[in-house]
Amino acid sequence: MTRRRQSEPIYSTAIIAGRGLFGLWGLKRKVRGVEHVPVTGGAVLAMTHFGYLDFALVEWVTWLANRRRIRFMAKQGAFDKPVVGRLLRGMRHIAVDMKAGAAAYAKAVTALRDGELLGVFPEAGVSASFTVRELKTGAVRLAAEADVPIIPIAVWGGQRLLTKRHRVGFFERFGVPVAFAFGAPMTVQPGDDPKVATERLRQSLQRLVDRLQREYPVAGTGAWWQPRSLGGTAPTPEEAARADAARDRARAEKS
Repeated sequence: MTRRRQSEPIYSTAIIAGRGLFGLWGLKRKVRGVEHVPVTGGAVLAMTHFGYLDFALVEWVTWLANRRRIRFMAKQGAFDKPVVGRLLRGMRHIAVDMKAGAAAYAKAVTALRDGELLGVFPEAGVSASFTVRELKTGAVRLAAEADVPIIPIAVWGGQRLLTKRHRVGFFERFGVPVAFAFGAPMTVQPGDDPKVATERLRQSLQRLVDRLQREYPVAGTGAWWQPRSLGGTAPTPEEAARADAARDRARAEKS
């Protein structure tokens, strides 16, 4: 079932603001495969996560292609902030309490069955190494239960706008090329092994990222935003994992 499109002033305003900002920066977008996003009906959009603006960038190019809104799953902490929380709720995004995720999972399945596009980051956090990390199984489990396809989506260049552990200068954002690759729909049956299906999704995302990196118009040798394996100076996956673990321990000690 596809829910009839209704007026959503908060979401519409956010889209206008995002388009204005990306236009001001003069971002050079290159989009491949966006026709894989269904014009109607539910789907899980499973995205790479190298920068904090990836969600807005994917919504930007999806909206330009078919005027569809994406409901993103975001951590409860964002919803707890007065202004941000009000905006997120107004756009009908879904809060995820990491200690009690069943309610968010149920809301996500309902949204998919109602014909919504659901945006998820299966890496469960920004990858500071700018490589595709091991994925959580939530995306494939949601798709299987709601009987909808998964659309793998890779974004490359968005990390140059705003990302983890690197302060990007204001003028560095102008004219940045941002490339998008939407993969072919992936189906998951209720009886499929979630771990096997998740690995299939990870491999699909990696192939999309590899292609975007090969075709990216800016050489990344020596650049902070390029993976170490490709000649950049980003942390290795192992270094990034150790830094994440140290951060989590520090947070746990404070709580």
